[in-house]
Amino acid sequence: MSASRSLPLLCLCLALLSHFAAASPRPRDPRFSAEDIAAVEAALPRHKKSSKSTFFEVDRPLHPPKGSSGPCSTLLLSHSFAFTLTKPPVTATYSPPPCLQRAGAAGALSLAVLEWRAECRGVQYDRIFGVWLGGAELLRGSTAEPRRGGVAWSVSKDVTKYAPLLAAAGNATLAVYLGNLIDDTYNGVYHANLTLHLYFRRRAARSPPPAAPPADAIVPVSRSLPVNDGLWFVVQNATDVQSARVAVPPNAYRAVLEVYVSSHYADEFWYMNTPEQNGPFREVTVLLDGDVVGAVWPFPVIYTGGINPLIWRPITSIGSFNFPTYDIELTPFLGKLLDGDHHEVGFKVTNALSSWFVGANLHLWVDGKSAKTAAGVISYDAPKLAGSIVSRSDDGIDGEHEATASRNITAAGWVMSSSRGNVTTTFTQRLRFANTNVVSGHGSAQAINQTTEAVTDVAGQGQQMVHQSFPLYIFLGGDGGGTASQRLMRRVEIGFEESRVIGGGGGTATTSTLRNRQAAAAEVTLRDDAVVGATWRMHQTYAYGASDGACYVRNVSSVGYDVLFDHYDASCAAAGTLGR
Repeated sequence: MSASRSLPLLCLCLALLSHFAAASPRPRDPRFSAEDIAAVEAALPRHKKSSKSTFFEVDRPLHPPKGSSGPCSTLLLSHSFAFTLTKPPVTATYSPPPCLQRAGAAGALSLAVLEWRAECRGVQYDRIFGVWLGGAELLRGSTAEPRRGGVAWSVSKDVTKYAPLLAAAGNATLAVYLGNLIDDTYNGVYHANLTLHLYFRRRAARSPPPAAPPADAIVPVSRSLPVNDGLWFVVQNATDVQSARVAVPPNAYRAVLEVYVSSHYADEFWYMNTPEQNGPFREVTVLLDGDVVGAVWPFPVIYTGGINPLIWRPITSIGSFNFPTYDIELTPFLGKLLDGDHHEVGFKVTNALSSWFVGANLHLWVDGKSAKTAAGVISYDAPKLAGSIVSRSDDGIDGEHEATASRNITAAGWVMSSSRGNVTTTFTQRLRFANTNVVSGHGSAQAINQTTEAVTDVAGQGQQMVHQSFPLYIFLGGDGGGTASQRLMRRVEIGFEESRVIGGGGGTATTSTLRNRQAAAAEVTLRDDAVVGATWRMHQTYAYGASDGACYVRNVSSVGYDVLFDHYDASCAAAGTLGR
């Protein structure tokens, strides 16, 4: 007889999985260890066994605006990360490069690029790393999971919005954490260089001002040095709240919280969890003095060792080298923040198992002509999260689990300043989530279908609308169970889709669209529980188009370590046709 039950997402009072020790590998394909990777490598042709591979994440290249000079490049840090787990971050003293000082601080900066370039040889798991400047997080990513012949990869991130930190007078502390483990089996050391590339507007160049100018100040919302870990907060369970106290300058007229988030240990694959693991829904709620003022429904970043590590060689998963961030507009709450006191900015993760790394940067715009701005909250509505899990099972193991969730948050507030007058800002979030998890074959197969939809609308200060969609499909199964010969099959289809409208309201609006999709699969053959062969493939399409003429299209496919084709085009015509 079929059993059916419905559980409110906020009341899944189930026993949590035990916390993994800090040095333990994160959960992954239980049949595919470092030794199995070595067995696959041993079956490769001789010329491919010892060759170093370059892994890459598909993203559009960064180019400075027309009329820019540069780059002015500065090596910020060079370090080899060996046994660094539970040890303090590596630090260096940062001061603005001479070219930035000569350019007259951040005003002339047209593009700033932070480049992480690294390599590793031997046996090692993928590791999470983070970069902070003055306590503010600039970059978070996963390392490439290496092979015995070696692996190299690089990340280039646009960090122009951190111009106030990059140009601030005096010295600041640059901190980099990469928690790596070295033992008799895992011997891979990560060698990394961190470089800052700066471009500047020429004085004679006449370029339009950016639709969204960077903030005037950035306040970190994170842990402070010294720590024996990253500066991120660690959220351990569904009731854990991590927070920091912040103060806002009295002449601020806009505030945006940029949130970094990543899942680890028992919750690395949260989207695959059954009800006994608190279900597949996770929400990072942003709290201001205990009240929910925004929510992050995270994109399911799959690290380079996730599901099956072969899948992500050499094309890595979306967002794996450069995790996405999420913006929460706090301008409507300036009436609360401008009282001269410190306020508590906190984070909580709905249904969380251990553990989540969360941190944020508070971007602030200030009016130089006002000693003090005035502000007030007009309205605020944040109803409780709506959602449920419905499970149907015949034998207690196999079955189907359907999870849904929705949330709406709206806030409005006014700000009066000398330069901008009285402006009302309205912030709205509309979020929807659906996940179907089918377990079959007495627990030997699992299929996940998930969709996350998030619409964020800001009217007034920093006017913009962002619509994001994160489709995800995962299949884990096999055949020949219980026999001497078996085949394990893994399939992943994942997408990051986004449309943005920035500006408008009497001015010129900039629009952009992104459609980034991957379809990948791996098949591993075992004989007497030993890996004797494997095949894997990946196909990815990336299409970005913007009204300002910045367009990029890429169509790339690989089988094994070989890239079959890699076509790219920087024309907007191509961006409008690929993937329709």
